[in-house]
Amino acid sequence: MPKTHKSLKGQLLLDGGKLHGSYFHRSVVLICEHNAEGAFGLVLNRPSDNQLGDVITENLPELLRARRLYGGGPVQPAAMSFLHADNYLPDHNVLENLVVGHDLARLIEIGASWSPTQQLRVFAGYAGWAAGQLDDEMRRNSWLPYPASIGLIFMDPAERIWQQILRSRTDWRERLLGDSPEDLTSN
Repeated sequence: MPKTHKSLKGQLLLDGGKLHGSYFHRSVVLICEHNAEGAFGLVLNRPSDNQLGDVITENLPELLRARRLYGGGPVQPAAMSFLHADNYLPDHNVLENLVVGHDLARLIEIGASWSPTQQLRVFAGYAGWAAGQLDDEMRRNSWLPYPASIGLIFMDPAERIWQQILRSRTDWRERLLGDSPEDLTSN
């Protein structure tokens, strides 16, 4: 009898306090794809010191050159992905009105036709899991799932997403985790 697969696509995964010392310590990952073959996600709360214009040599629209680049995960750090939201995106592929893309030409097109209703984040690298790997991590309670929303995905400052979500949880242990200092020895 085959195992049933519950997709986490469109969910946020938060470090539940068990990932200390790893890339994912205190991270919030948006799961963009999750199926029987594996999972793909982007870490939302790792802004870098680089702007997009610092790392992409293409002729980018000024709006794109000035965008901050985020560390999307430890896999293929030179791979580019982006999250694009607008009031109406019929080709959404993660959540309603949210698209994940990887094509530089499409990114340039978005930047050239920018409107105030749009939101955009660009990532270097991604989080990836082989078949069954994320399911196993979920069984071990390594991650806390949370419903994604456009507001949380594009929250500013991004570094505060993990704490804000944990502080809003009903479980007192999760709220306490959200209030804990980065270095527990300083507590």
